[in-house]
Amino acid sequence: MSSDVVSPATTLLRMSGIEKSFLGVQVLHGVDLDLRAGEVHALIGENGAGKSTLMKILAGVYQADGGTVELDGQSVRFEHPLQAQQAGVSTVFQEFNLLPERTVAENVFLGREPRRNRLVDAARMNTDTQALLEDLGLTWLRPATRVRSLSVAGQQIVEIVKALSYDARIISMDEPTAALADEEVELLYRLIAKLKERGVAILYVSHRLKEIFDLSDRVTILKDGALVDTVATADITSDELVRKMVGRPISSFFPDKRPGTEAGDVRLEIRQGGNEQVDGIDLTVRAGEIVALAGLQGSGRTEIAHALFGVDRFTRGQVLLDGRVVTLRSPRQAVRSGLALVTEDRKGEGLVLNQSVAANARLVLDAVLPRRASQGARRIPGILSSLELVSRGSSQEVRFLSGGNQQKVVLAKWLATEPKVIVLDEPTRGIDVGAKERVYTLMRELSAQGVAILMISSELPEVIGMADRIVVLRDGRVAGELPGGVDEETVMALATGHQADERGEP
Repeated sequence: MSSDVVSPATTLLRMSGIEKSFLGVQVLHGVDLDLRAGEVHALIGENGAGKSTLMKILAGVYQADGGTVELDGQSVRFEHPLQAQQAGVSTVFQEFNLLPERTVAENVFLGREPRRNRLVDAARMNTDTQALLEDLGLTWLRPATRVRSLSVAGQQIVEIVKALSYDARIISMDEPTAALADEEVELLYRLIAKLKERGVAILYVSHRLKEIFDLSDRVTILKDGALVDTVATADITSDELVRKMVGRPISSFFPDKRPGTEAGDVRLEIRQGGNEQVDGIDLTVRAGEIVALAGLQGSGRTEIAHALFGVDRFTRGQVLLDGRVVTLRSPRQAVRSGLALVTEDRKGEGLVLNQSVAANARLVLDAVLPRRASQGARRIPGILSSLELVSRGSSQEVRFLSGGNQQKVVLAKWLATEPKVIVLDEPTRGIDVGAKERVYTLMRELSAQGVAILMISSELPEVIGMADRIVVLRDGRVAGELPGGVDEETVMALATGHQADERGEP
């Protein structure tokens, strides 16, 4: 990578009047976008707004039907991703393109390995990779490390280093934090700051508003394939941003309880639950109640969900369902006892991506409740309709659905079992605000029907806006319980252990 720092005011790339259609349906309507050296430019919009299509045109995956792309003031047209990379435009997609059995260096220079006497010059490849890593201050990452041993954040960094090995001046990042833990997000933040210092322009696509405001200098909003606005991030609030995306303020996305919804008898109870990850967990969830588990990454939230579902079961304490002690040694037993678990990794754990919507919606019925499968399957079309699933039909493979619609299929799969208790682990991660609203509405509908809901979320506005009670975890234990609607500072004080004294001082 060149060490020359470009002036932040320099416009590296300008996309003007970009149009694109698929099968006669226009998905981009004359979109304009420009990228400046040394800036993070956020690209946001609901699923289906055209973000991915615009990114793929920039990456050379698709070709625009109309409009122009200028790089350094010169008109360009990328017919293939390799052409874009060779021009200094690289994209880090959500699905990594890495070979896990090969080393960092082998992945960085895959397909263009340096050679000596027709043989791969491994020493030079390692040296060149080391120089790239040191240039970014990534001294902990070694060229000879096999990619399979790296965390998700480490693999993402390899993708970024690979992009820089093409002397990239523009890097597009598609939902780069979707699968990262909190501490890994901080690592990505630091790397982005270094890239900005070097004059790299970053196009950043994310549904997480916090990241947009933390990282970006400007933000472009798309809606239904059209440009809504491009503004300096410092000149807009989160409410204004959401209003531009969907026409309503963010506060409207947390629906009120349905009239008549009351907390009933205790459906789920944990008494002094514990295993190798958590200990002394006391927790109740009543029929018609939404209880949120809050806490920092590693506090034990997902571990409790897995223990309840028999994945890593409790070895101490008791679990009661409707007042009866149960022993849940496997997910199969949990399902048959009336539990459902919507996992945070919908692609890895919730769906079979190359199967149809209909097949995925029947997965649990067919595998665990075969005697009820036919009866349950008759409810699936109504469930999908109530979730407002957008697809080409029940035969469409779920891999071709948007993230929000994939999440709706996961929810349908579990709702078909008619659970008494549903555990939602990060139910809105990686989906747009419109799809989030539908999930929240569904939660209110379920609680009105008497379903007990245990929600795990890293988004404090979601926790505060939806929960009747908030159980805060810290280091695998319950740190305290709060009512829904409290302020974020109170939740974080319990989560971190940094509570204010009687004078209100930290």
